[in-house]
Amino acid sequence: MEKIAVFAGSFCPFTKGHEDIVSKALPLFDQVIVAIGHNIDKKDIFSVEDRLQWIKGIYQNTPSVKVVAYTGLTVDFCHENGANYLIRGIRNPLDFMKEQELAQVNRQLSPDVETVFLLASPGCEIISSSLVRELWSHGADYTPFVSYKLPERPTK
Repeated sequence: MEKIAVFAGSFCPFTKGHEDIVSKALPLFDQVIVAIGHNIDKKDIFSVEDRLQWIKGIYQNTPSVKVVAYTGLTVDFCHENGANYLIRGIRNPLDFMKEQELAQVNRQLSPDVETVFLLASPGCEIISSSLVRELWSHGADYTPFVSYKLPERPTK
């Protein structure tokens, strides 16, 4: 049986921290699905189409990584794609507390989908999409934190 894992997030934008987690997941699973979902608590400033293009570009030569967008519950997406694992990245204790709670809810909804926590590598624990958005929005250098060029900022 093929081991398929889903790494879900809004990925607005997809950072080198996210890449770090995918690189740790690749040796563990036959396929990793990077799934761009909609989070009602976050305001997306980059289109889903742009995010798909950026992430697909990173993994264009990695056939074991599939990049898709989805709506709805992540555990339902896992079932639809034959995935029994959810990957979650942990940068710090606060992340762990939040992710542990989410994992317990997902377990209640779908006991057959196991959450796997992967720790961020040193240097990646400071990287977040919100940090990159903040730097980008102020015209500061965000390039140490992403592997591609973001679009020009809208002029005020």
